[in-house]
Amino acid sequence: MPATTALTLGRRERIKGKKAVDQLFNRADCHSLTAFPLRVVYVEKERIGSQPTQFMVSVPKRCLRHAVGRNRVKRQVREAFRLNQHMLSVADDKTLLLAFIWMDSKICTSRLVDSRMRDLLRRLGGRQQ
Repeated sequence: MPATTALTLGRRERIKGKKAVDQLFNRADCHSLTAFPLRVVYVEKERIGSQPTQFMVSVPKRCLRHAVGRNRVKRQVREAFRLNQHMLSVADDKTLLLAFIWMDSKICTSRLVDSRMRDLLRRLGGRQQ
């Protein structure tokens, strides 16, 4: 990892709005990878704004019934993405839209979430080149 890379996660890196979410989950363009308990749905589009990647995290209520658990898992996934986002490489004229979806019915350790995130991002980086 380069020493000049900031490990930040700003507002511009989040997917906001119905239009962006609809682009992401359009069945014709989207692809997915799974590393249980995480699934990533991704699509590569023309550059939107200045960010090369934008992401969102979804934890369904049917998986974790209590909001406390859903919020904890979302924090774990965001932190794992923040620490490992340097593994992605995107072309200068493209934007990569990512949606991380939780699939397990229990909360896992942060170490497991981080290792699964690294696995997904490594596989995703290999597909983008």
